[in-house]
Amino acid sequence: MTDHRTETEAVPGTPGTILVDAIGTLVTNDPALGEGQLGEISDAALVIEGGRVAWAGPRAQAPAADARVDAAGRCVLPGFVDSHSHIVFAGDRSREFAARMSGQPYSAGGIRTTVAATRAATEAELLDGARRFVREARAQGTTTLEVKSGYGLTVEDERRSLEIAARVTDEVTFLGAHVVAPEYADDPGGYVDLVTGPMLDACAPHARWVDVFCERGAFDEEDSRRVLAAGIERGLLPRVHGNQLGEGPGVRLAVELEAASVDHCTYLTGEDVDALAQAAKRPEPTVATLLPGVDFSTRQPYPNARALVDAGAIVALASDCNPGSCFTSSLAFCIAVGVRDMGLTPDEAVWAATRGGALALRRTDVGHLAPGARADLTLLDAPNHLYLAYRPGVPQVAAVWKDGEMVAGRP
Repeated sequence: MTDHRTETEAVPGTPGTILVDAIGTLVTNDPALGEGQLGEISDAALVIEGGRVAWAGPRAQAPAADARVDAAGRCVLPGFVDSHSHIVFAGDRSREFAARMSGQPYSAGGIRTTVAATRAATEAELLDGARRFVREARAQGTTTLEVKSGYGLTVEDERRSLEIAARVTDEVTFLGAHVVAPEYADDPGGYVDLVTGPMLDACAPHARWVDVFCERGAFDEEDSRRVLAAGIERGLLPRVHGNQLGEGPGVRLAVELEAASVDHCTYLTGEDVDALAQAAKRPEPTVATLLPGVDFSTRQPYPNARALVDAGAIVALASDCNPGSCFTSSLAFCIAVGVRDMGLTPDEAVWAATRGGALALRRTDVGHLAPGARADLTLLDAPNHLYLAYRPGVPQVAAVWKDGEMVAGRP
């Protein structure tokens, strides 16, 4: 089968088809193609053409291709889909982290520190930072990254943040309702009026999603509903920050409004779990997006992922990369914590960081490697995906392709 293949690298500009060959374990996330939930194929190969997966299956059946990449018995899996991040910001909150580690409880108030620094930063500084975090995430296997605003909290600064986010990703979220802007500390209702009026008018053209921090210290259920309804009216799709600091209305509101996801879900009642399980049955489900890096960095309890999965809810894992409550972009780290501390099996955690994240973004073209999917794939320097949890903290990504082009590492 090898006589017709050439030993060339799949670098940007390589014409025609590319065969990724000699894959020890191929995770397709399509049970119709392989074994189990992850659709695993052993001794596999995959063909890329025109930025898409053209073929995936046993190596012995691989078709001819114009170029060949030797996976050398290592694992290939879909690129991670990180459906929650805040990477357009300036400033540093490392001392806040140190204070938490010394016993100071986390609250949403620290966001205002980042707001001040972000407002003072130039557009070039913010863009350079966002690009740096995208490169960092890609080097760790993330190929799809959602990015929120929320550190501007004025009409102009929120619009600017979204324009910058749109230069690094297609998944842009308006989060003007992150916390009440400092200028409106004595008039939170006036700030909601601003968010749902002039701010949304300026920001909606630059975003796909609308989000709100439905939490004590941020926005209550009534104001959260107003923000989401106004965003929906302007054509944005809803998602929710909810149930991070305690039990509350976030999950209930997200399910009611058919949001794509409710993120955090640290404190859930039995009714919340049941609601998410029922929402999973809809053609467009509401996904429970868990952010274990936040709970690690704030010393909060971890969400009960086991209860959600057992009830039938759809679970995603995301980084929530931000300068305050979780300054990591590593979904491999989130997978390891999900397995070690949240009750997920290694298969469930990998699925949640790939296919689960895609569902949280209502994407069918990423998070799997079936024919027709985007050729977003990660080559691990390991024989299978179990190593992501088995060897926590160890760099294991050998190479990353996005839309069929190598964007990080070397095979």
